[in-house]
Amino acid sequence: MHDIRILSDQLDSLRSQLGARAGDIPWETVQTLAAQRRVLITQTEELRHQLKKGSDQIAELKRNKQPCEDATTALREIRDRIQTMDVELRTTEEQLQGQALRIPNIPHESVPPGKDEHENIEVRKWGIPPEFSFPAKSHQDLGEALGILDFKRATKIAGARFCVSMGLGALLERALANFMLDCHIQEHGYTEVLPPMLVNRPTMTGTGQLPKFAEDLFHFPEEDFFLIPTAEVPVTNLLREEILDAEQLPLRLVAYTSCFRREAGSYGKDTQGLIRMHQFQKVELVNFVRPEDSYDQLERLTQAAESILQKLALPYRVVALCSGDLGFSAAKTYDLEVWLPSQQRYREISSCSNFEAFQARRANIRFRSKKDKPQFLHTLNGSGLAIGRTVVAILENYQQADGTVHIPEALQPYMKGVDVIRPVPFP
Repeated sequence: MHDIRILSDQLDSLRSQLGARAGDIPWETVQTLAAQRRVLITQTEELRHQLKKGSDQIAELKRNKQPCEDATTALREIRDRIQTMDVELRTTEEQLQGQALRIPNIPHESVPPGKDEHENIEVRKWGIPPEFSFPAKSHQDLGEALGILDFKRATKIAGARFCVSMGLGALLERALANFMLDCHIQEHGYTEVLPPMLVNRPTMTGTGQLPKFAEDLFHFPEEDFFLIPTAEVPVTNLLREEILDAEQLPLRLVAYTSCFRREAGSYGKDTQGLIRMHQFQKVELVNFVRPEDSYDQLERLTQAAESILQKLALPYRVVALCSGDLGFSAAKTYDLEVWLPSQQRYREISSCSNFEAFQARRANIRFRSKKDKPQFLHTLNGSGLAIGRTVVAILENYQQADGTVHIPEALQPYMKGVDVIRPVPFP
């Protein structure tokens, strides 16, 4: 969220910096509310000045033992007007803040301009895509043939965009989660968190999912609970309404959770396989940092996510998102895209973002040193990684001519002695 003072005093500048991201904002309403706020503040300040002046006059009259009834009546009227205008100001600021919650973050100056994903910029590549002497199968075909992915039964018990992982498929997901958590905790200095997967409305608002993206969320109206779309939501909000000591930063947290998304705007996209699901597992990295450090920390966080792909020897590339492809709350984002042989292209497996103070202002997360006043810290997060899409990448990149799948060496200690996934019959 943007500082309400910017909406009042620098609205044209904000609109210009947002560029195409400013398209669906009711700017006339924002401008009217901002102007109304300025007028109310000016009038209230003038009345408070009159109140002070009148109080001094009454004190002087009393010292001189002169009548002060008329002055007292006038002062009471000023107080009443101030109370009325304070209510009007609070109402106006609440309405303006409601509009502010719908305005996206400003892209960082280093973000490439562009309209959509086609104008994203490749930053670097790692690894060489495998070349097979046989036609590459999709992860869905491989998983079903091996008996480790069951989409038909998942559709029966839940519906489309669900999957049941069976046997070694379930073990593979569990192994990946433990492998990723161990790596981030032991090598990158993260502390593990196991948060609730149902959260309240202020929590969803704090990280930017509400009010703008309500249709993408699973909601329980009676309790006003929401299923989390990512662990970013509860983990970031752990510190909502809190002030940290500067010495506690940077604070790095990691969480492994299920994630739930309606995929309301994804009709017809990735309807087969594990790429786009209503429920999936993910390891999430969340950082709380000093503002002056946040872009260095973004590089560090991105490298932590990359390290998982490197240890698994999965070819990938890093892409800087253009301004038109940035998420609502992000000031800058790197996507990690892993190579999928069946599609002969790179697909997203992680997004690593710096939100600057955007989320911290919404959630009121601040820090202070001993000498300074509290100020908003910066938040960052990234997938480290999405479990389902990592399964996709392993099945496709490690498939063998006989239909079996080799387990990456780094993952074998977590697979209870299994180094190759072979077909296992299931009723």
